[in-house]
Amino acid sequence: MGKTLYLECYSGISGDMTVAALLDLGADRSVLDRVLKSLKVSGFETKISRVVKSGIDACDFDVVLDKDYENHDHDMEYLHGHHHEGHERNHAHGTGTAQDHHHHEHRGIKEITYIIEHSAMTENAKKIALRIFEILAEAESKAHNVPVDQVHFHEVGAVDSIVDIVSVAVCLDNLDVTEVIVPVLCEGRGTVRCQHGILPIPVPAVANIVSANHLHLKMTEVEGELVTPTGAAIVAAVKTKDKLPEMSEDEQLALLASDGMLVKRPIVVTEDQVLVGFKEAQWEEEL
Repeated sequence: MGKTLYLECYSGISGDMTVAALLDLGADRSVLDRVLKSLKVSGFETKISRVVKSGIDACDFDVVLDKDYENHDHDMEYLHGHHHEGHERNHAHGTGTAQDHHHHEHRGIKEITYIIEHSAMTENAKKIALRIFEILAEAESKAHNVPVDQVHFHEVGAVDSIVDIVSVAVCLDNLDVTEVIVPVLCEGRGTVRCQHGILPIPVPAVANIVSANHLHLKMTEVEGELVTPTGAAIVAAVKTKDKLPEMSEDEQLALLASDGMLVKRPIVVTEDQVLVGFKEAQWEEEL
């Protein structure tokens, strides 16, 4: 039986954020490392570390590019900065050669499909990754008014974007995630600099993905880009629901009983509070 993943994207979403979260949930790093080593892409390695953000310990996933291959889309650099201390370096270099890629190379969906199809990913992981890239290609196609098969774009073709998306697909498959619930994507405001110049937030690719896939986007007062095209495409590709299923009273009782917290009534609502799961002896004291 597959697992259900619930994503609260109050701080936005990007590729590297998603990979880090899935690794924190228990995705097998050795499986991920084996797949990344099989990619016909050169000039990168991954770093995984523990970081503290707003007092909360979390996993950090970073794709570090060699100078000769630095066609970096800086997916969440505004959040993490340039320096990452305490990283564990994973030598997950791809199998490509110097002749395969060059500075600021623009890849198309055909080249990316070849890379994925010739990797060590499972068939399900390949399917997830290809779907994410298809959504990105469709969004870029609309933004630039060219056919999908003629889209050659820097951001999606960047090495770190390929690694991020492949890693997300591998981790989702490894965790056996079959349902993904995403209520809303919170986006910042202002402008962001990319290869094409300065763009308003949300950038056209994100706006196109949100519109085409009926995602819920909430604009906030935060300055800066919170939802990257890669992050939006991941949600569009894997989301199955936009809210948690409601639980019946019998289901709530069963859940409480499984935790050794069986009570006469699973939920007691007062004028100013909701109490869930207290033992019967605690009701009078709490109320």
